[in-house]
Amino acid sequence: MTRAFVLGNGISRKTIALEQLEKAGIVYGCNALYKEFTPTVLVSTDKPISTEIQESGYPLKNRHHTRRPMPGLGSLPVPEKYFGYSSGPIAVSLAAIDGHPEIYLLGFDMGPGPDKLFNNVYAGKEHYKQPGSSPTYTGNWIRQLVTILNDFPLRKFYRVQGDTTAAIPEFDHLANLKHMPVARFLGLLG
Repeated sequence: MTRAFVLGNGISRKTIALEQLEKAGIVYGCNALYKEFTPTVLVSTDKPISTEIQESGYPLKNRHHTRRPMPGLGSLPVPEKYFGYSSGPIAVSLAAIDGHPEIYLLGFDMGPGPDKLFNNVYAGKEHYKQPGSSPTYTGNWIRQLVTILNDFPLRKFYRVQGDTTAAIPEFDHLANLKHMPVARFLGLLG
C-alpha cells in the first residue's frame, strides 16, 4: 500500500506543489480544494460547500465523502464512527481506513497565522472567513485527531510543519505521530 497525503487548508501547505504529491502517493483533501486540484479523495462536512460540491457533478467522476450524501449525485457517506467530525480529521480517518501505512498531514496548522488571525489558504473565498478574521477554534480538531490516531496505532502519521504550524501539546504523547519540517518533507519527495 502506498503512502497517503492528507491536505488541510492551513497556509503552511502553500509551499508544496500538489501535483508532486500525486506522483508519490494517494492524496486526500477537503472542501474548496476541488476547485484547484482533484485529490484522490475529497471530504466536505459543512452543508453549504457539501451541497455545492455535489451539485457541481464532481462526485460523479471523483470519490467524495460527506455526512449526508444527496441521492443520485455520487457522494459517499463519511465513516459512521466519525460522523460528527470535521472534514480534515475525517480525511485522516479515511486514509487510515484505506490501509495506508504512512500518512502525512500537510497544512494542519491548527492555529492562527503569524499575524494571529485566520489561517486558511481559502480566506476570503466563498464559504470561508475573510482575511483578517479571528482564528478558528481548533480544540475539536485536536480532540478528533487524537482519537483517530489512537484508533489506528499501527499507522505512522507525520505532521508536516511550516512557519505557521502551531505546537499542539496534546499530540506530544502520541507514539505513532512524528513531526517533520516542510523542508525535510520536500526533500523526501525529491
